[in-house]
Amino acid sequence: MLSQTQAVDIFDRIKKLSTGDEVEVLFSGGRFALTRFANNSIHQNVAEENHVVSVRAVFDKKTARAFTNKFDDESLRQVVRSAESLARVQHPDPDLLPMPDLQEAAGEGARATQPPSRHFDRTAQITPELRAEGVSKIVGMAAKHALTTAGVFSSAESFDGIFNSRGLSRWHTQTSAEISITMLGADSSGWQKASSPDVGNLNPLALAEIAAQKAVDSAHPREIPAGKYTVILEPAAVLDIVGFMFWDYSGMAILDQRSFLTGRIGTKLFGDNITIWDDVAHPLQSGSPFDGEGMLRQRFPLVENGIVKRVVYARATAERMKQSEYKDKVGLIAATGHGFPLPNEMGEMPLNIVFAPAGDPQTVEQMIASTERGVLVTRLWYIREVEPFEKMLTGMTRDGTFYVENGRVQGGVRNFRFNESLIHMLSNVEAMSVPVRSSGEESFDMVVPAMKVRDFNFTEVTKF
Repeated sequence: MLSQTQAVDIFDRIKKLSTGDEVEVLFSGGRFALTRFANNSIHQNVAEENHVVSVRAVFDKKTARAFTNKFDDESLRQVVRSAESLARVQHPDPDLLPMPDLQEAAGEGARATQPPSRHFDRTAQITPELRAEGVSKIVGMAAKHALTTAGVFSSAESFDGIFNSRGLSRWHTQTSAEISITMLGADSSGWQKASSPDVGNLNPLALAEIAAQKAVDSAHPREIPAGKYTVILEPAAVLDIVGFMFWDYSGMAILDQRSFLTGRIGTKLFGDNITIWDDVAHPLQSGSPFDGEGMLRQRFPLVENGIVKRVVYARATAERMKQSEYKDKVGLIAATGHGFPLPNEMGEMPLNIVFAPAGDPQTVEQMIASTERGVLVTRLWYIREVEPFEKMLTGMTRDGTFYVENGRVQGGVRNFRFNESLIHMLSNVEAMSVPVRSSGEESFDMVVPAMKVRDFNFTEVTKF
C-alpha cells in the first residue's frame, strides 16, 4: 500500500511539474476484499488494490482537477497537464479562496481533537480463509434453524492524504471490516449488520444468531391495521431514517434555501432529550480527521437539548455566509472542516454523527416491557423524502417487524409503509438506549441509540 513517504515524493515531483498559481494533490486508495455468500454457501471472493492521485491546479480564480493511478514520470506529467488545461478554460470562480496553509487548516476555535488510531493490524491481515471461517459460522447458524442465509464479509485497509503548495500536508490510514447477514425463512426474514475499524469488535456468530432468531420469531406474520403506534426502533432503523437530515446541516444548503433548518437555527425543533454532536474523535467513530481541503474537522453540537445550534461550513461557504442576508440568523460562522474536495457543488456535510445519551438509558428489552401496544422495528428501507421543510419521509419496515402488547413481543407482523416527519419523530422520543456504532443500508455509519417513539405513522400494510 502507498506510504506517506512515497506520497511526499510523488507530490514533490508533481510540484516541480506544475506551472499554476497553486497546486493541490489528493491521495486515496488501498486494499479491499470481499467474500459474498448466498444460499448457504460462498459464491464470490474478490480483492482489489488501487492508489489514486488527484491533482488540482489553480490559475487566477480558475480551478480544475484530474486523476491518475500511474506514478511514473510521464503519467504524472500528463495528469498535471490535464488539470492545468482544464483549469485554464474554466470560468473564474469568485468564491475560490487561496489554498489553506497549516495555520489556517488547524481551524478556528481549536476545537479539533486527535482521533484514536483507526488502523488495526489484525484487520489489515484478514485473509480469505479468515473471512470464510466467519461465513462458515453464519451458515452453520442458518442450518441450525433451517434457514437460508446471504450476505457479505468484507475488509479493507485504506489511506487518505492531501498536500498543497502552501505547505499543508495531511495523512490518514485506517482499516475497516463489515459483516452483513440476512436470514430467510419461508415467510419471514431477519437481518444484522456491523462494521468497525477493528475486526475484533465483530462477532459473526453472535450477529448470525440475532438475525436467525428474528427470522424464527417473525415467522407466520399476522396483519395488523396501519395507524399511529408507539414504535421501538433498533439502532439501525434510527440511523437510516435520521441520516436523511444531515445534508441539510450545511451552510451551502442554507444559502441555497434547500435546508429544513432555514430560519430555524437557534430555535427548539426537537425534544429536550435530543442532543447530536459531530465528533470525528469519538472512540466509536471512524474516518479521516481532515476534510477535502485539509482542514481539521471540528467537534461541536448540531443539536443541544432539542435546539438547533449550528451547521457545518467549508471555507468558501463560510465566507459567502458572512456576506449574505442570513449572516445574523445562523449563529457562529466559521470553516468547520467538513468540506468536500474542490471543485464541488455539494458544499459540506457532517459525517461523524454522535447522539448523546439522555436521561436514564434503557435497553430495548426495557422499552418493550414498558409498552402497552406498539411495534418493534429491526430496520427500515426504501426511504425517500416526501416534503423537505418538515422532513417528511416515506419508507418501509423490513427483516424483523414485531407486534408488542402488554410489555411482551407477541410475534411477527406484516411490514408497514410509513409517512413520518423527522421533526415530529424526534419530538416524540420517550426513551433511548446507550448510543452504539451502527450500520444500515440507507445512510452512513453513526453512533446512535435505539429509540422508543410515540405516534409513529404507519400508513399502509405491505403484502409480505
